[in-house]
Amino acid sequence: MSLFTANNRLKVAVICTSNMNRSMEVHSLLNKKGFCIRSFGIGPKVKLPGPVHDRPNCYDFGVTYDHIYQDLKLKDEKFYTHNGLLHMLDRNKRIKASPELFLSAKEKFDILVTCEERVYDQVTEILDSRRSRTCSLVHVINVNIQDSHEEATLGAFLVLDLVNRLSESDDLDDEIVDIIAEFEHKNDCVVLHSAFFY
Repeated sequence: MSLFTANNRLKVAVICTSNMNRSMEVHSLLNKKGFCIRSFGIGPKVKLPGPVHDRPNCYDFGVTYDHIYQDLKLKDEKFYTHNGLLHMLDRNKRIKASPELFLSAKEKFDILVTCEERVYDQVTEILDSRRSRTCSLVHVINVNIQDSHEEATLGAFLVLDLVNRLSESDDLDDEIVDIIAEFEHKNDCVVLHSAFFY
């Protein structure tokens, strides 16, 4: 089986808080590698750092990356260029139009990758509440990625490694525990995993 075919067997989504940094870095990399990938946020608002720590820039999900880019550029182009937000938003708007909320997702996925334990807990809680509705099996996997530009890049390669391993499995549901154990050993990390029918 070719890598392209294997990659496209699985429908993958990656979820962070605001669908801005970590999930979009993973989305970008997996998309380039031929995976069927979507990305989402799970927070109540899209939050980006402001010049003062306790006053972030807040936007509704669905507001376009381009609108956020233009807004931050007007507020302080030098500051938001220096801290990397304008570069990040420029990348994001080349991938899709706007940050999306996981709660609004209608699509079914084989794998949901979360980028921090708090997000994993929120996603599993949502799926647990939907359990009786359909019979689609989804594996929820958490790979902790710190919310910085550098860590998002490193984390994206970790997720790529894991998803590559999962996509090569002939029987994912039977082999996933062993695949995750090997991945944890290789990368000296702890991965959370749950399976849900939703």
